[in-house]
Order: sequence, then structure tokens, then C-alpha cells
Amino acid sequence: MGFGKYPRTSVGAAWRPEADSLTGGRSLAETPTWSVAAVTTVMVVGCLLLERSIYRFGKWLKKTRRKALLASLQKIKEELMLLGLISLMLGQCARWISEICVDSKLFNSRFFLCSEEDYLSIETISAYSSSNLTDIPAKEINSNTSSRQCGEGREPFVSLEGLEQLHRFLFVLGITHVLYSCVTVGLSMVKIYSWRTWENQARLVPEGNLQARRDKVMRRQTTFVFHHTSHPWSKSRVLIWMLCFLRQFKSSIQKSDYMALRLGFITNHKLPLSYDFHKYMVRGMEDEFHGMVGISWPLWGYAILCIFVNIHGLNIYFWLSFIPVILVMLVGTKLRHVVSLLALEISESTPDATIQVKPRDDLFWFGKPEYLLWLIQFISFQNAFEMATFIWSLWGFKQRACFMKNHIMIVIRLASGLLVQCWCSSCTVPLNVIVTQMGSKCKKALIAEC
Repeated sequence: MGFGKYPRTSVGAAWRPEADSLTGGRSLAETPTWSVAAVTTVMVVGCLLLERSIYRFGKWLKKTRRKALLASLQKIKEELMLLGLISLMLGQCARWISEICVDSKLFNSRFFLCSEEDYLSIETISAYSSSNLTDIPAKEINSNTSSRQCGEGREPFVSLEGLEQLHRFLFVLGITHVLYSCVTVGLSMVKIYSWRTWENQARLVPEGNLQARRDKVMRRQTTFVFHHTSHPWSKSRVLIWMLCFLRQFKSSIQKSDYMALRLGFITNHKLPLSYDFHKYMVRGMEDEFHGMVGISWPLWGYAILCIFVNIHGLNIYFWLSFIPVILVMLVGTKLRHVVSLLALEISESTPDATIQVKPRDDLFWFGKPEYLLWLIQFISFQNAFEMATFIWSLWGFKQRACFMKNHIMIVIRLASGLLVQCWCSSCTVPLNVIVTQMGSKCKKALIAEC
């Protein structure tokens, strides 16, 4: 009597179930228990270590009263949960989605990632590499499988292989965006903490010596005004934008700028001169980090739109890589322009620079300082999207002819993304943190903590 798919073995020989040629491997019932237990152990231990690490880090943030960072950590956990939910749904619904059949005429080659020439080259490579294994081309195997599954003239809406590649892309995009956000905040914090020395110097003058304090303030104000108004272009409403564009490459912020902006903030909000403005900025940066992490629904919509328009021949990802370059220069120029306007107002009001800067929302676009932060968030997401598509194309495809054939474009995309992200993190974001404090409002909850 036969034993179905399990073959007869000779006496003394070990019995081994054969792999199912249709499914491409053994089922779980035909797999040794030690290998199943080993994989389960690695997955459970790895996830538990990550979960416990996040929990202990959150406990430390709560102990040190870093409410903004604790909220940011919660948002990261929510994004990881969203990625897990997407992964679960794709894993469970993949076979059901792949069984949805549509007319083959709907698959217009216009909306493919690769052109017909790219597909022909991929098929040639695949046929050559598999010539020692089979005489049936890969395209014929795929068409026969689709015909058996959907019938003649119909194809799956999205194949199982396509859903697996989409699964990988969404996973890579989420992880890359979280890492880019953390790197942005880390580099920004390094720059902001370097200003601590200036804060200590600003609070050195004794409280009782009012004349010494006034003299020191006068010297700082004069230096600040001279630095921003001495150039002839600063008097022109048009040329001052070009001047601010060039100044953003020189340095993020100077000592005289910090002192003048600090004094303007303290005076505008009626705080004591001994107030720790630097601590307020650090807490403000932590609060902004909460808005930077996580992929909001507009960013998800943007990502879906990019996937839709990524048609062969447009090189859309290459052109999109220039958006962060333009935006980071635009934001840096605007921030410099705000500082220059504050200095010009002082010089035009009094020649001896006896008044302080006057923070207000009118200095910013549409009276909204937060718009600059939104642009910075988009810059970080776009750079993460560029890196995610590159990693995905390396990981998700066996043949990458149409994704990697233009090496110059790839190098330009990756190099510009990395350079812009580093520049934005170390220069633009710290400048945004201090300049946006020149708005009319302040975060009263943070002021009470500092």
C-alpha cells in the first residue's frame, strides 16, 4: 500500500518527507520541530528585547520629566504598531488579493516601472542564468500560472510576489523615516548644546550691577546690528534675500545673534534676565521632535502619489530628489532674513542700538512660524523616501536592470539626499529652533519648567 506523497524507504534509511514542488517547500507539518522552535525563539527574543528597551527608555524619560520626548517615543511606538498592522494585513490578505482577477487589457505598459526593453533584457538574463535548470523561460512559467489561476485573458490584480515586494517597501520606508528623524534630532541637539557656553556668559553679570549689565547689553546689540547691516546689500529689499542666501553657508548662528535673540525673547515675554533661555530651547526642540517622528496622513498620501506616478521614462524619483535641496535653501534663507530684519529695525530706530529686537509673527510667512517646521519635516521624509526606495530596489528584486541601469542618477540622488539631511540637521534645524522663538507666542508650559 502506498503512502501518498511520502516515498518508501529502504530498511535502515532515514525517512524524509519530500518538498512539495507546487508550493516550493515543505509545509510546517513536514518541517523538523527543532528548526521551527529555533526560528520562533529568535523572533520572540528579538521582539522582547526591543520592547523592553523601549519600555526602559520611556521609564527614564518619565523619571527625568522629559514629557515631549516621552510623547515622541509614544508616537514612534504608534508608527511601529501601524507598520505591524500593515504587515499583518498584507500577510493575511495577500492570497485573497492575488486571487482577484482582472482583464489583461487593463495592464497598460504605460504604467509599468520598467519599459518593454527592460523586461526583455531581464528575461534574457533570467533565461541565460536558468538554462542549466530548465528549458522553460520565466515569462512562460508566469503566464501559465496566471492562466491556470485566472483563466485565459485575465491576470491577478496584484501577484503574490508583487505584494511581498510592496510589504518590504512599506517596512523599509517606516524604519528609514524613524531613523532619519532620530539622526536629525541628534545632530541638532549637538549643535544646540554647543550654545550652552553663551548662555552661561549671558548670566554672569551680577544682578545688582545694573550699569555693567546695560553696558554689556549695548556692546552685544551693537555687534549684532553691525554684523547684519554693514553690507550694502542689506539696505535693498531684493538684494538682502541674496545676502541671506549666502550667509546660511557661513555659519548656523553667531554669539552676537544668540545674545540679541535671547534678550528679545526675555524682554518680549517679561521674563527675568537670569532666565535659562538655552534650557527652554532644548525643551522646545524635544517638543518639535514629537512632530517630526511618525508619518502623517499627508505624507502617506504623498508617498502613494509618488508610487503612482513612478512610470518608466519619467525618472520621477531623480527629479524629486531636488525638492529637499530647494526647500532647505529656502528655509535657511528665510530664517536668515528674519534675523536680518530684526537687526535692520534696530538700526533704523536708533543709531546707538539701545532697544531690543521685537519678536512677532509678522516676520514669518503668513504669520505662521510653524510652517517652517512643516517644511523641515517634509525634507526629512523626502530624504528618507529616497533612501528607502534605493534599499528596497536592492532587497526586493533579483534583477534590477531598470532600477540600477543609470548609475549617475543613483549617485546624485543618494549623495544629495545624505548631504541635505546632514546640512539640515546640523545647521537649518538649530537655526529654526532659535529663530522661531521670535514669534509672538511662546510655550507657557515649557517656560514654567525652565
